[in-house]
Amino acid sequence: MTNQNPTHETALAFRALHIPGRPLVLPNAWDTASARLVEEAGAAAVATTSAGLAWDLGTADGDRLDRDRALGAVARVAAAVRVPVSADIESGYAKDAAGVGDTIRAVLAAGAVGVNIEDALYGREGGGGEGDDGEDAGDGGRGPLRPVAEQAERIAGARAAADAAGVPLFINARIDTVLRGAGGVEETLERAAAFLAAGADGIFVPGVVDPGTVKSLVAGVEGPLNVLAGPGAPSVAELAALGVARISTGSSIAQAAHAVVRRAARELLSAGTYDSLTGGLDYVELNTLLGGAR
Repeated sequence: MTNQNPTHETALAFRALHIPGRPLVLPNAWDTASARLVEEAGAAAVATTSAGLAWDLGTADGDRLDRDRALGAVARVAAAVRVPVSADIESGYAKDAAGVGDTIRAVLAAGAVGVNIEDALYGREGGGGEGDDGEDAGDGGRGPLRPVAEQAERIAGARAAADAAGVPLFINARIDTVLRGAGGVEETLERAAAFLAAGADGIFVPGVVDPGTVKSLVAGVEGPLNVLAGPGAPSVAELAALGVARISTGSSIAQAAHAVVRRAARELLSAGTYDSLTGGLDYVELNTLLGGAR
């Protein structure tokens, strides 16, 4: 009998978008307005950026948000668009695997059908790090990454919670070996194998843009590979030719948007001019798009 649960069907549709050589391209969003604009631009799905989302909520990135605030924002994004939504849940907003399972149940309740779960460790006083963005963070003296077995257990907890809910949630396991200088291709592939065996569906390795390294990861990872792209990275077409299955932009769009705010404010308050505001979206167009029914 076919499962008619719309969340189940949406999750299957999102899963099917991960095709090596024909990558899912994700201009990451952080609030309802950015999500609607990404959807309107033609994106097949919307993925949140934990950094952009945290900044929007007045918090630094890097496991600083609590589950309720983070997933409240994800729920608003999911309610604002028609396409599938993947939530960057950083390290899972939980201390252990059981807690990660609780987070996954909340993710599904929020309307998302995919998650990113990272293996980085953050200290209480550490700096920011991004679940889908590639920003580094302090380790608080605990070491840069969770032990493989511990992270695999957390991923297994996420998988079990999704399976129990009957939703084929796409779990994208982020590996920060390269980003944090904790290992190269060999260490990354070791972690990838363990995380896929634990129930992950895809592997995300931020910090890798060298074509040779990307090609080695594509060949060595037994699942869809996600890379982080931005200025200086190979084009979407070039990454597709290497066999990448998912390309995300992380916090870079949010950073660019906030740069416009600062540049315009500084110009207005210093020179008293308005050149930084040139090129803004038309008011009526934006008001119609964002004020219209979903």
